[in-house]
Amino acid sequence: MAGMKLHFVIEIFLVGLQLMATMDYTVAQTGVCYGGLGSALPPASEVISLYNENNIQRMRIYDPNQRTLDALIDSNIELMLGVPNTDLQNLASNQENANSWIKNNVINYPNVRFRYIAVGNEVSPLKTGPDGTAQFVPFVLPALQNVQNAISAAGLGNQIKVSTSIETGVLGNAYPPSDGEFKSDVRSFLDPIIDFLAKNGAPLLVNIYPYFAHMYDKNIDLDYALFKSSGVVMPDGTQYQNLFYAILDATYAALEKAGGSSLEIVVSESGWPSDGGDATSIDNARTYNTNLLQRVKDGSPKRPGKNIETYIFAMFDEDQKSPEYEKHWGLFLPNKQAKYPISFN
Repeated sequence: MAGMKLHFVIEIFLVGLQLMATMDYTVAQTGVCYGGLGSALPPASEVISLYNENNIQRMRIYDPNQRTLDALIDSNIELMLGVPNTDLQNLASNQENANSWIKNNVINYPNVRFRYIAVGNEVSPLKTGPDGTAQFVPFVLPALQNVQNAISAAGLGNQIKVSTSIETGVLGNAYPPSDGEFKSDVRSFLDPIIDFLAKNGAPLLVNIYPYFAHMYDKNIDLDYALFKSSGVVMPDGTQYQNLFYAILDATYAALEKAGGSSLEIVVSESGWPSDGGDATSIDNARTYNTNLLQRVKDGSPKRPGKNIETYIFAMFDEDQKSPEYEKHWGLFLPNKQAKYPISFN
């Protein structure tokens, strides 16, 4: 009997460890995106230390940079790892390519806490031209499928979710948020992806930028975009205190109309630039990001009381980007000094 009891205790302990490994802890809902298109950025090891010093417990990177992955080992920072758009065709072409990518960049780093694989960023049939992303549209779904197969074969399907990141330009209507829907000419692209995510229990990653909404439409009140408004009552009677919630809920409504009512949204980018364009200033950037950190704890009118997992863009200014306002999204300067006070505690 003693042996059976010991065996039972050990079994329960192992089950508990498995649950801990797969449980969705929501203490730290907000992460920060770490891009590398800046001059004189600190070494990856110092970046990880800066995350830890500021209690930033989640990170998004846009490619499997080896120095960054090495620095993340045993850091306890949860990671959203990006598959660059330029890799999509290769991963979509056959399963073995996806298996190799996952082996080299995930399996070989067992002590890195991978949370998501973001297969492509803002790929859209609407973005045409030499700098657009429409060229990658045919490869997103097969790349998602092959990466998911590779993750599942490695036994990591419960730990790592595979998704893709979209931009809100795919919304055809966003006002009022309850009438949100995707543009008809993106449905053939998005609907199979939504079905894939629903079947695999993965969230949709969405980059939400009230800054751009205000920049392109000056009828949108700046205070409403900066979380400083007393609120707007929509035609359906719902009150929205800020534009971030309105865009998020419009995307949820669009998902419901596209058969994705079971999906959760993870906000894979949001932020405000401190210079280089309309309504850009240190004060506006500080106001937006500080308020964002608080508001994601509350949930939107469509998902009240539910934390909104969000990644602020970005950790550092990136002076190799253009136009000018794209250079100034950082919370920190390359010398690791905070651009303005902000607390993740």
